[in-house]
Amino acid sequence: MAESLLEASRQRRAKAMTAAAGSAGRAAVPLLLCALLAPGGAYVLDDFDGLGREFDGIGAVSGGGATSRLLVNYQEPYRSQILDFLFKPNFGASLHILKVEIGGDGQSTDGTEPSHMHYALDENYFRGYEWWLMKEAKKRNPNITLVGLPWSFPGWLGKGFNWPYVNIQLTAYYVVAWIMGAKHYHNLDIDYIGIWNERTFDISYIKMLRKMLNHQGLERVKIIASDNLWEPISASMLLDSELLKVIDVIGAHYPGTYSVKDAKLTEKKLWSSEDFSTLNDDVGAGCWARILNQNYINGYMTSTIAWNLVASYYEQLPYGGCGLMTAQEPWSGHYEVEPPIWISAHTTQFTQPGWYYLKTVGHLEKGGSYVALTDGLGNLTIIIETMSHKYSMCVRPFLPYFNVSRQVATFTLKGSFSQIPELQVWYTKLGKPSKKFLFKQLDPIWILDLDGRFTLELEADELFTLTTLTTGQKGSYPLPPESQPFPPVYKDDFNIHYPRFSEAPNFADQTGVFEYFINRDDPGEHRFTLRQVLNQRPITWAADASNTISIIGDYEWSNLTITCDVYIETLDRGGVFIAGRVNKGGILIRSARGVFFWIFADGTYRVTGDIAGWIIYHLGHVDVTAKKWYTLSLTIQGNFCSGTLNGKPLWTDVRVNFPKNGWAAIGTYSFEFAQFDNFQVEA
Repeated sequence: MAESLLEASRQRRAKAMTAAAGSAGRAAVPLLLCALLAPGGAYVLDDFDGLGREFDGIGAVSGGGATSRLLVNYQEPYRSQILDFLFKPNFGASLHILKVEIGGDGQSTDGTEPSHMHYALDENYFRGYEWWLMKEAKKRNPNITLVGLPWSFPGWLGKGFNWPYVNIQLTAYYVVAWIMGAKHYHNLDIDYIGIWNERTFDISYIKMLRKMLNHQGLERVKIIASDNLWEPISASMLLDSELLKVIDVIGAHYPGTYSVKDAKLTEKKLWSSEDFSTLNDDVGAGCWARILNQNYINGYMTSTIAWNLVASYYEQLPYGGCGLMTAQEPWSGHYEVEPPIWISAHTTQFTQPGWYYLKTVGHLEKGGSYVALTDGLGNLTIIIETMSHKYSMCVRPFLPYFNVSRQVATFTLKGSFSQIPELQVWYTKLGKPSKKFLFKQLDPIWILDLDGRFTLELEADELFTLTTLTTGQKGSYPLPPESQPFPPVYKDDFNIHYPRFSEAPNFADQTGVFEYFINRDDPGEHRFTLRQVLNQRPITWAADASNTISIIGDYEWSNLTITCDVYIETLDRGGVFIAGRVNKGGILIRSARGVFFWIFADGTYRVTGDIAGWIIYHLGHVDVTAKKWYTLSLTIQGNFCSGTLNGKPLWTDVRVNFPKNGWAAIGTYSFEFAQFDNFQVEA
């Protein structure tokens, strides 16, 4: 009998190898479907002694900031395809959670996202694109969990201070208004709300937020805090029974798979509420695979949320390419389904929030880990990862060295799982291209052993999902268009009567907010413009520049001519600029270099080599005032630049040695109203 079982398992192993190899002629996947192999690590999966913690899902962040900026500019069908790979169940990443930035008008990593309340008496729940993104996610997965979190806040909440807790009632009203606006205008139910991303929390504010939520009938909206470190929020909760009561989830960022004693003592749900932020290559995929398992094994975290959802921002901004997939070319339609999408699928397609981890999970003897989850209705999903140190380092925190080697692992199903006859198998191998497979379905495992045993031979940098579910699918679409650089000739007259989004395509605000504007004072040529709409510095999360700026184009642009009509609205003190070769953005925007051509309402102009205005190449007087339209043109060729005002040369052959390339940009001297029209670049 033993010999016949062994022969049967060998035949099935051969079939599994053939399935994995496909047309690529891959070397055999080391999968043995019988317990008669050489001895190795032995692991029991059992629910006899009860279950572990409830699973809350895997998700990703849009925001923190402006990380989905270019996605909305994609044309169909490519935009819907990208959204399917992110959110459609049993297709791609199949995410359970979408976390979005509550736009606060400030720089929050790769750009600014507009607030729903720029000013105290201003409410607009159609600015930005996060509303649209949440609706698209819900359209694909009605059960997706929605989380909102502020990074920055509009300046009026601070009453002159860079601090959101000056008036806690006012700030709580501002956040609750966002939740209510999501429901009233978009029929979106926000499930969780955060405090202030990676910044100080205020205990009185958290209590006030809960009180105001309840007062508005939003008892079901849960509070997550503090989206920074485990401490001091955990200790504060243990010392304050009211605070402990109002916080539903403790969320920590980049915990390195470990939580702390105080967090566990609270008996609250523990989440890695922001993690990953690593380049989405094979190393990033290995990072994601390792932490999805080990965040629970080491730290009892029942949710892991990746920053960020999709790398849909200019690649040379900070943390370029750190999304689960890449979609940064709306002008061409090109996008890339990166390995982290399929790493996500190994967990998300075969579990759901509300499932439970088994208590019998842990590390493999020779490196790697395994988790198992059940729906309590007989279904079981096991995820096994053997990511090596070299190929699973996340951008943060530091990863102590460990070793992973080839091993044989025997799993025994006990308790209610002991009679499972068959497990579906999905497989990923990272590393050398010749051996690489992403989310490949292999032949099922038939559990022949009467004791519920099966054995796997595991190598480094592999990921297995073994599951009773048969609904998994590796979704696909025809290849998108080839990658193309940003168009070398680009024009926008902003003549949009009913814009779907508040921002003009491909402009990426880095400080300030630039929105479509109907200029009712000018029914002529400049009726429809792009306007910088902040006149007060926001409560910042990052080091926003003192000037507002929006970038656009190809970072490799060197020789180019930028032309734009500009309108200064602030008398005496106002000023605007156009710029080329802008070499920095995001959280580095204050130190951006480039060639900046400024005009001011006091009748002066200036050419500077940086946004701060410290490096002055040229300056002079010119006939310019506020409340009047002017046409600026800046030409940069090699090491020289020149500029015109209303078509007349203002200066020529001014020498510029640095930088050699960068984006085009528009902006204002300070936080002030100003308008732009008929923007054009020839590069």
